[in-house]
Amino acid sequence: MATENAAAAVNFSELVNKNKQTLAKLNESSRLLLHRRDGEDLVLTTAARAEQDQTVVSAATRMLVAMARREPGSMELLLDILPDAFPWVRFLPETDVHAFAVELVDTMRAADSVGNSAAVAQMLIAWQHTAEVYSDPELLAALTRDHAEDHGPATDPRNAE
Repeated sequence: MATENAAAAVNFSELVNKNKQTLAKLNESSRLLLHRRDGEDLVLTTAARAEQDQTVVSAATRMLVAMARREPGSMELLLDILPDAFPWVRFLPETDVHAFAVELVDTMRAADSVGNSAAVAQMLIAWQHTAEVYSDPELLAALTRDHAEDHGPATDPRNAE
């Protein structure tokens, strides 16, 4: 019987050299984690499983968006459950928690419409970093104090080498 647990880990060379035996491991696990020496690890799954994952994420997104927009009290419910899902929101000022909730719902809806969750992941990381700043009084003070001098325009980091 197939188990749908964590990804089975194999070296990429195993897939190249013993492809049938390695791919047979997909019968035991929903994914193969392919370790590479010269690059980022890869995840291999079947198209059907990838489509199932996308269907689940899309359904959850549509339900969250519908819930948040349906009733006036729904946003309060979302604000109430956010600390359970994202404990770091406790460090955000109340107005920022509300802004985060609105942005989360809107970004999830937009990302679902194009079938790409990268924007949601990036938004979550950015808000978590904001919460990390608020959690450290010294860092918050350093980043919010008036430095009283202008150091000129910042260089474009894409051009820095």
